[in-house]
Amino acid sequence: MRPWRDWPVRARLTLLAAIVMTLLCAGLSALIVTSIHSERSTELNRRNHDANMRTAGLLARGQLTPVHTERGIAALQVIDPAGRIVSASANMRGRPPMAFFVPTEERMGRMETLCHMRDFAGTCMLVSVQRVPRRDGDWIIYSAAPAYPWYVSGRLLAGVLAGSTLLIGVTAFGAYRIVGRSLKPVEAIRAHLCKITSTDLGHRVPVPAPRDEIQELACTVNQTLDLLQAALQRERRFISDASHDLRSPITAMRAQTEEALLHPDDADWPATATATLDSLDRLQAIVTDLLTLSCLDAGAAGAAAAPVDLEDLISCELDHCPHKLNIIRDLEPAVVRGDRLQLIRLFTNLVDNAERHAACTVTISLSAQSGQAVLVVSDDGPGIPVDQRERVFQRFARLDDARNKDTGGTGLGLPIARQIAEQHGGTLTIEDSDQGARFVARIPLYTAHPRPPAHQTAG
Repeated sequence: MRPWRDWPVRARLTLLAAIVMTLLCAGLSALIVTSIHSERSTELNRRNHDANMRTAGLLARGQLTPVHTERGIAALQVIDPAGRIVSASANMRGRPPMAFFVPTEERMGRMETLCHMRDFAGTCMLVSVQRVPRRDGDWIIYSAAPAYPWYVSGRLLAGVLAGSTLLIGVTAFGAYRIVGRSLKPVEAIRAHLCKITSTDLGHRVPVPAPRDEIQELACTVNQTLDLLQAALQRERRFISDASHDLRSPITAMRAQTEEALLHPDDADWPATATATLDSLDRLQAIVTDLLTLSCLDAGAAGAAAAPVDLEDLISCELDHCPHKLNIIRDLEPAVVRGDRLQLIRLFTNLVDNAERHAACTVTISLSAQSGQAVLVVSDDGPGIPVDQRERVFQRFARLDDARNKDTGGTGLGLPIARQIAEQHGGTLTIEDSDQGARFVARIPLYTAHPRPPAHQTAG
């Protein structure tokens, strides 16, 4: 038999409903039987008491012989102060006393249920005793009636069992049907999900009409499928663009080499080697950026996060690297917590992009605003249309008017920069500018400790 946790949900809920209803029926049946038993026993006690009182009246009038039993009373006995049975019902004449308990001094009557009586074998009897004081002493009157069993009667027990069984069965059947109808949309969702493959993500699961958890599940599944389809389309475009960008330097190297081999005596081999190295440099840059993106996508961290002085970092990079254009810097102190190498990559990617598109000037500013380090890199180039600002952060995406002019980029620098900013809890966006493009990176400031000395962050 399978473990409980491996049962289908429909079976588990049906069994659970049946168990709960069984417990309710058991409690209700016990309450009904107990109430009826108590009511019948009280009525029987009253009959016994009435029979004793009527017999006491006969005793007072001297009319004891013969003693007749009434409806529901099985036996009567009258015992004088000497302990002799002076009168009895027909079935108890010549028999010994049916009981030997007597009322206490404080009370005139007493009742007990006796089983295993000699004269009523196999039946429990409710025996009532009444003490009647007279001049010659206390007389004792016994009356007995069959006691009700705990289930009162076979008909009552059968009725309770039949009703409980019917109610449990109806509950189990209803739970089975209701759970089945509730899970029917889930089965439809499962069936549609089985039809979805990596080559066909156009299927969507049906959304049921009731606004319940199943509808929320279906909507969430469809949203997830939309995201998966969009991600797969981006991946396919990325693979296509990567193949194109990787093929370009390879094609150039092949063409240059084949042309030199066709005319080896006339070929300028140093120039061919230089051109080949340029193509290899571009190929290496693309592969390096692809590897960086792969590491960022996998969440691979560089060095352990530590306080980084962005002012010192930017100054060092600008001082150590030659630039062809005019660089204007406006730097204020700003310390963040992160991976220094990744932050250097973010900055250099933004500067490289600005230099490729600027006319003559690149402006770099750093400030601390509202708990964030704000790095702004702007150029005086043609700028980026508002509707194209998010597109430049897509991998291998370039603006149409910039492709012919921009021959030095890999199409991955800006996506890498944005992903680094996001991994540091920040953002990288393009904001409005009077001229050219204005890239703004915001990263939370590190405030747990004072700003570290320059020699600790200069590398």
